[in-house]
Amino acid sequence: MDWKPDEATHDLIRHVALQNALEYEGKAAAGSVIGRIMAMRGDLRQHGKAVTGLVATEVANANTLASQEGLEAVHSVLELEAPHLLEKREVKARREGLPELKNAEKGNVVLRFAPNPNGPLSFGHARGLVINSAFRDMYDGEFILRFDDTDTKVKPPMLEAYERIQEETEWLIGRKPDRVVIASDRIETYHQHATDMLEQGFGYVCRCTADAFKEFRVSKTNCPCRSQNVQDNLVLWKRMLDRKFKPGEAVVRVKTDMKLKNPALRDWPALRIQDTTAHPHPRPEIGSNHVVWPLLDFQSAVEDHLQGVTHIVRGKDLMDSTRKQTLLYEHFGWTYPETMYWGRVKVHEWGGFSTSQMRADIEDGRYSDWDDPRLPTLAGLRQRGIQARALRSFWNELGITQKDISVPLATLYSHNTKAVDDEAPRLTFVRHAVEFQLTGDHPNQLSIPVHPNHASMGLRGWKLNDGRIWLEGEDLEKMDLRLKEFADVALHDQEARVESIERSDKRPIVHWLPASQSVSAVVLSTKDDTIVHTEGQLERHKHKAGTIVQLERVGYAIVIDNATLMLCHEESQEQ
Repeated sequence: MDWKPDEATHDLIRHVALQNALEYEGKAAAGSVIGRIMAMRGDLRQHGKAVTGLVATEVANANTLASQEGLEAVHSVLELEAPHLLEKREVKARREGLPELKNAEKGNVVLRFAPNPNGPLSFGHARGLVINSAFRDMYDGEFILRFDDTDTKVKPPMLEAYERIQEETEWLIGRKPDRVVIASDRIETYHQHATDMLEQGFGYVCRCTADAFKEFRVSKTNCPCRSQNVQDNLVLWKRMLDRKFKPGEAVVRVKTDMKLKNPALRDWPALRIQDTTAHPHPRPEIGSNHVVWPLLDFQSAVEDHLQGVTHIVRGKDLMDSTRKQTLLYEHFGWTYPETMYWGRVKVHEWGGFSTSQMRADIEDGRYSDWDDPRLPTLAGLRQRGIQARALRSFWNELGITQKDISVPLATLYSHNTKAVDDEAPRLTFVRHAVEFQLTGDHPNQLSIPVHPNHASMGLRGWKLNDGRIWLEGEDLEKMDLRLKEFADVALHDQEARVESIERSDKRPIVHWLPASQSVSAVVLSTKDDTIVHTEGQLERHKHKAGTIVQLERVGYAIVIDNATLMLCHEESQEQ
């Protein structure tokens, strides 16, 4: 039955054609569009002929629209129907590199990346690491890795995450951070700053219930606790430290203004009581030693000041944190760091993942561990052969913009291809292999480059003494084939008759493998949150586990063992 695209597929092809026309001034190219489509939708490869015809039509339509109505018309269609593709183009068009930091002095810039160690690092965390580390290099400054681990109940830290995050940081940015700070080691420091705040009169101990204070916040009126004198606040503060209150019975608030336009800024909470008997801190040296813990906005603000942070680069979802902390800095008489924000980056294929949800799914057995290749963790990406320099290149290219961006995984894969292609040895993997017997005159030995661009990497010697070869099942519908780097053959039953060693016509070129050089193998890949096993015949090799190879006509893969590989990503078809 002839394949026909559904409406979503048809729209995708039309939109990518328009995107290409916009990028190349009204001169979209079918080859480029096909490459992008196949990178985004690998399931369409099997319908290549039909897709090619549809692409040709839509490319012609896009170029006609650009010619007759101008590029603004193309832009308008994309803006209305596929703004994520327009965003991708705008990202690509921005100048490479990072903008200058405001009021930055070379040698005197201090930046930080502050994850919650409730799990190892994810793809999203990589942005904070890469960008802040890049600014550190740009200004010959310092980069601090800080563990914000002061929540033992809602997002409890994971003990092994402290070491893993430091290892992943070094892997990703290529060196250790200049300093490592652990917030839970510094609770007494935060207590002292809370005492200073109460003594100076810009903080108070509030005993209102959460619901009662919410009513005061909504009505823009002060709660009764706000009028307590300094001495009363210090007495209540000591009672908090002495465990005389239960969780929820007392919090320390920062005095701001209950009439501020943004409700989140009105007398915001700075420290609270946690039940560390029921929920002790996982670090044994901390455990249940403290019952009063700082909330993140207070802890982070104090720590940034004490560590001399000069610039904060983070997500725009933390703008309220900046506003809260600025008010606290004004009380203390400190100067707030220069701040820069980025918008959200959504990867089409991943949807929504949170560290807490991934942790729960691992504990429930849905995923094997943090390095499960289906997860968007750094460990999972490494398991799939994604290189640190590809992640750095990806985030640096996106740069810093407050605009939310949606990108396909193909964008990351393209960076990874650039990172690995020049060093990846070539191997042959024949999927769903079918055995044929070579007949006719042909050499009994063949030498193939390990890498087509690097003669120094040597040759792969193939012996053809018994004439048995493997061909890929999907290639058998073509009766006349060119065996790559070998000969033209004609197929009949299980026979592959050699017709010419030299290329004699335009018959399709396919990869193949002598049976004597092969081993039964499996290539693992991820698809729709499942791990797919593709069986076939793999060229014998001696590459160590962890080596990235290119499986010709398949893609890039990481070696697990002699007969198992994990596909990093399919080979790009973009011209």
